[in-house]
Amino acid sequence: MSRALASCLLVGGLLAMAGCGGGSSDLDRYIAEVKARKTKDIEPIPQIKPYQPFEYVADERRDPFVFVERAAENANPTGPRPDLRRNKEPLEEFPLDALRMVGIISTPAGTYALVKAPDGVVHRVAVHNHMGQNYGEIVRISESEVSLLELVPDGFGGWTQRPASLALSQ
Repeated sequence: MSRALASCLLVGGLLAMAGCGGGSSDLDRYIAEVKARKTKDIEPIPQIKPYQPFEYVADERRDPFVFVERAAENANPTGPRPDLRRNKEPLEEFPLDALRMVGIISTPAGTYALVKAPDGVVHRVAVHNHMGQNYGEIVRISESEVSLLELVPDGFGGWTQRPASLALSQ
């Protein structure tokens, strides 16, 4: 049985080697075609322009490394300005248009508004609480809306107050 197996393997090996024996003319033709192609010139590497540093001369310009809030504090000390030392309240991390008033609670101690944040949490807020990203302070709570005063930069280094409101959602 091993002689029959050995004979089959020998015949199969000879047939496999016979198949590899010729027929490389198409490969030789392709190699000759590639070698006969004209070469294209390679573009040279572009020259890098040397770095030209910019020299900042302050003269009467403001310091670019001072935050606008600090510049505004120094620019107009009598006008309105945000209290930057105050801890931010949870609703100040969201823009005002992302918040929704969902109801009110009236108690003998006062009236509170229920405001839903984009993360789904409902917060209870009262007058003098802050919300929105423009330092908005709640000045009045009614059955239909929460009224705020926001502080926005006036473009001249100071701040201006702007009224805003958050209406009750249906």
